[in-house]
Parts: sequence; structure tokens; C-alpha cells
Amino acid sequence: MPTACVALAGISFAVFGQTVTHEFVDFDDGDYVYSNSVVSRGLTRQGFVWAFTQTHSANWHPLTWLSHMLDCQLYGLNPAGHHLTNVLLHSATVIALFLVLWQMTSAFWRSAFIAAVFAIHPLRVESVAWVAERKDVLSGLFFMLTIGAYVRYARRPSSPVCYGLVAFLFSLGLMCKPMLVTLPVVLLLLDYWPLRRSASAGRLVAEKLPLLALSAGLCVVTLLAQDKAMASMASISVPLRIANALATCMVYLRQMVWPVGLAVFYPYPYSGLPAWEVAESLAGALLAGFSVVAWTWRGNRPWLLVGWLWYLVMLLPVLGLIQVGQQAHSDRYTYLPQIGIYIALTWLIAEWRVSRTARGCVMAGVLTVLTVCACKQVGYWRNSEILWSHTLACTTGNSTAHYNLGSTFQQKGRVDEATAQYEKALQINPYSDRTHYNLGNILSERGRVDEAIAHYEIALQSNPNYAEAHVNLGIALCRTGRVDEGIIQYREALKINPAFAIAHNNLGNALLEKGMVNDAITEYQKAIEADPLYALVRCNLGNIFLEKGRVDEAIAQYQKALQIDPAYANVQHWLGIAFGQKGREREAISHLQSALQIEPSNMQIQNDLAWHLATCPEASLRNGKKSLELARQANDLAGGGNPIILQILAAACAEVGQFNDAKRNVQKAIELAPATGRQDLLEQLNNELKFYEAGRSLNK
Repeated sequence: MPTACVALAGISFAVFGQTVTHEFVDFDDGDYVYSNSVVSRGLTRQGFVWAFTQTHSANWHPLTWLSHMLDCQLYGLNPAGHHLTNVLLHSATVIALFLVLWQMTSAFWRSAFIAAVFAIHPLRVESVAWVAERKDVLSGLFFMLTIGAYVRYARRPSSPVCYGLVAFLFSLGLMCKPMLVTLPVVLLLLDYWPLRRSASAGRLVAEKLPLLALSAGLCVVTLLAQDKAMASMASISVPLRIANALATCMVYLRQMVWPVGLAVFYPYPYSGLPAWEVAESLAGALLAGFSVVAWTWRGNRPWLLVGWLWYLVMLLPVLGLIQVGQQAHSDRYTYLPQIGIYIALTWLIAEWRVSRTARGCVMAGVLTVLTVCACKQVGYWRNSEILWSHTLACTTGNSTAHYNLGSTFQQKGRVDEATAQYEKALQINPYSDRTHYNLGNILSERGRVDEAIAHYEIALQSNPNYAEAHVNLGIALCRTGRVDEGIIQYREALKINPAFAIAHNNLGNALLEKGMVNDAITEYQKAIEADPLYALVRCNLGNIFLEKGRVDEAIAQYQKALQIDPAYANVQHWLGIAFGQKGREREAISHLQSALQIEPSNMQIQNDLAWHLATCPEASLRNGKKSLELARQANDLAGGGNPIILQILAAACAEVGQFNDAKRNVQKAIELAPATGRQDLLEQLNNELKFYEAGRSLNK
């Protein structure tokens, strides 16, 4: 037994071990891990409560969330660790499947073969190589553990402890993925074979009632969680749903024996299956035929009926009769259901009247072919660009694949290629809210704000609850001077998601632009409440406090922002200014120097640091030579026409004793000062000119 377990783990790693070199993919991995602010922080009390009390990505699966949080705690956002966890969980599920089958049937080699096929079949790739599908491998492990506990209970049916363990493990499995709701029915099938329990059917059903109650409860929770993701009967007719469901059952069987052309996303045939009436009739006839054969042979071949019903029953929740999402079918949905087919076929092969050697050669050949196919399929998951390019090569009319490939290009800065993919996606689906949204973002970044606004508005017509589209539309409107309309959009976003920190921040910006300073402060504070690690909003709040003369409060906000992001140049800059206003020159210079290290070509930072190095009251902190170097750089960047920069250049010249240059620069600043409308600046420049005429620097 140990040798078999090691071998099964070995072939699992042989196929899926390469995933530790893969990246995250731009398809739910962001929502589940790297862009999820709760998950990416690791295991926290807030995250634990969130996992059990919130629905996210149209799902309630708290244990899956906790497993992702644990990975973030252990590995951070290094995808290698997240992939490794998936491989380990899948390997554990494979071994558990072997042990459970062997325990139930006493058929060592058949159980090992089934587990091996399950381990390496190309249809498993999506569940294992995709970080966001953690719910498959995690729920799969609890599925096997539940069956193992049930086998022990079936042999001691009077033990409440054994039954309690079954219910407990089943509950954990349900908290990983709702697809396990059919497990009580699978247990009834196992009662028939191979457990061959002698109790009456009524008693066996009654025995499953507590488990069925757990399933029913989770069904309600899942329906509530997926309410917004469900397609209405108006968009997908009942006949089309039935036709697609029947066809899907046959597609999975075809993919099982001919696993080529596998893709991460198969578009739903909204316009109808090709000759769907014929397809529905043919698929229905084949499924009915298989069912009749399995029922007819149930006496001598009970495993055929059990395996077939295992497959159909476990597929039922994901056949699209209640359609969630835009996929016609998905490889990942076969993760547990196809075990039933493996059982049926393996026991059927065992009946062949051929030598053990011949049978062994057939099994070895099957495993070899599957290994080669699976290794190739895993390679398509190396990164998002390869994944979506392969998907487009395997499917047609796939607007989702075009959208995601466009999104990948956009993240890489390949904007023209991204635009081309978005346009292809819109040719297939002109009402895709996400595509219009991303295309709007590209146009906005290119300065084509009016066109961007048009795309945001179409996105919101398709999906009025698209909070991000409301926010970006608000930003675009504010850029065109329509601040009041922008404020309306931000408020709409906050009606949809009151804890949307970015919306609060941008609303604060708009209110500040309208002169509503106190209201802006309130919005910034709400943004911080929603996301305490939002460094930008702390900087914005600090700037308001600094403007209002509340320097200590400004410094506190800047320092908290730096704790979040020490490389935030703008915060280092403003913190230097704030310390300068407090007369804490050493700290002011230190932060300005840090800011300049991060952004060495930032004219304003050069300018402010040059001023402090030239005019600091403490001689030990002054550095006239460095001040002059920075002031000249800033003046060159400004084109020599900024009176404030010329003022600082004059101060730097005076600090190194170049008083003629100081006078010349300050006189030029005096000429330019009236255009600024600042009388105080003009007076200050005239006073400084007197210093230079007297051969004195400003710090003397």
C-alpha cells in the first residue's frame, strides 16, 4: 500500500509539478487572491469573519477562502506556493480515492488504476493548474474523507460518533464548494454497491436525512450568493437549457476518451446549439440508452449502474438547468463526477477474458497517453497570454476569451493589441459591460475622454450595478469639468457598495474641488474605514490637514501612509514639507532626500530639497553645492521661466557665494512674479534681493 500511495503521488507531481513555475492567470485569480485585499493579508481575524459572513465572486465557501489566506500567510503573493498547495491537495485526494475504493471493494489494482486515471486525466488540469479552482481540490479531499468515514460507519451503523464524523467532514466539504450537495445520494448508491448494505431502502434514506438537510441549507445559501450571476429564463429559454444540459453530458464523455481541444472557457450557445433539436434528441437518446443498459445489467453488474448514476447525479447541479455564468460547460465540473465512469469502465475491463499481461498493457498504455496529453495541457496554463490564445484556437465566437486576452495585453502595456481584442469581443457581444469598461479605461488614458464616457455609459446600461464603471465615469466627467455629474456617479457607486474605498476617495476629491472641505474630509475618513491600508487616501487627508494648518494631524496621516508604502514618493515629499513647517529641518531634509531617491527627476522635489539645503538655520545641515545642483536641474526642467524656482536657484547661488548670479536670478524672478498674481511673492523677492546686494545669504 505505501508503494502505491507514493506512486500515485509521484505521477500527480510528474504531471502537475510544473505548475510551480507558472504565473497567476487573469481569470478569477485576482478576485480570489492577488487583488483581494482581505485574502492577500493572510490569516487575520477580520479575514476569518469575512470568510464566513460574506459572499464574494457569487460564492459562499469559507474554507476555500481560509486556505487562500493561509497560502498568502505562508507564501505572500508568490504564485509558486499557491500552485504547490493545489498539487498537494490533488495528490492527497488521489491517494484518498485509492484507499477508499480499496477499502470498499478489496480490489487493489482496479482501485489503483482508477486513482491513477483520476490523477492525470487532462480534464483534471483546470482544477489543479488554476489557483482560483482551489475549491475543487479542497472539496475533493473532503469528499473522499467523508466517504471513508461513511464506510467505517456503514460497518458500525449504531455508532453516533462515526455518523457525527461523516456529518462533520461533509459539512467541511460543503464549505469548500457547493457541488458536494449530491454526496448523500452518492452514499445511497454506495449502499447498493459495493457496500451491499442489508437495511431497507426506507431506513437507508432516513439515515441520510441529516446530510440532505445540510445539502438543502447550502443550496439556499448558494442560490442567494449566486442570485446576480444567474441567467434569467428570458435570456436562456428552458428548451435551450435542457438541450445544452443533455449535450454537455455527452461532451464530457467524449472529452474523457478524446481529451483534445480543451479550453478554459466554452461560450454558451445563446443563439442555440447547431440543430439543437436534433442534438437534444440524439443526446437524450444516448443517455437514455446508457441508462437502460445500466439498469438492465444491475443484477450481475451493479457497479455499472452505480458508476453511471454517480456521474449523472453529481453533474446535475452544474448542467446549467439553473445557469450561472456564461459558460456552456467546464472541464472542472468533471473533477468528481467522472470517477463514477472510471469505476464502471474499470470493472467492465476487468471482465475481459484476456491475459493479465494484456490487460496490464492496455492500462499502462492508457496511463501513458493520458500523461502526455495532460502534461501538454498543463503547459497552456503557464500564463494568461498562452491560456487565452490557446482558448481562442480551440473555440469560436468566444467573446470572453477575446476580452481576457485583451485584458492581459492591457496589463502588459500592449494597448493597441488590447484594443483589437476588445473590439473583436464587442463584435461578438456588443453589450459586454466589462469590455466597454476596459476599452473606456484605455481611451481615458489616451486622453479621449468623451469616447471613454460613451463606453462607460454603455457598460452601465448593460449592468447598472457596475460600481467600478460608475467610479471611472465619475473620474472622466470630472476631467471634463462636469464635477457635479461626477459626484452623482460616485454616489451611485457607493449605493451599490458602501464600503468602496476608491469611490469615497474620489468623491472626496470632487467635493474638495467644489470647495466643500469638511465634506471631503468625511469621505476620506470613510475611505480609510473601508480600507485602512489605502495609502493614497491618507496622503489626500494629510494634504487637507496641512492646508488647514493642522500640521500634526497631517504628519500623522503621512506617517501611516509610509507604514503602508515606504516607497510612496509623494508622501515622503509632503512629509518633508510638513516637518519643514514645524521647523524640524533634519527630518524635513531626510524625507525630501528619500523622496528624491524614489523619483530623482521630480522637479518639485528637487526644488523643495534645494531650498532647505540652502536656507536651513543649522549650518551642519546646509549643503550649498548640492542645493545649487538640484536648483539648476529644476530650473532646466521648468525652462527657466518659473519665478519660485528662480528664487530658490538664487538662494542656492548665494549659499555658495555666487552673489551676482543670485541677484540676476532673483531679478528675473521679480520680472515674472506679477504674472502669478501673488503680491506676497513679489515682496519676498525684493527683500531677498537686498540680502544678495549686501553679499549675504538667506541663512545669515
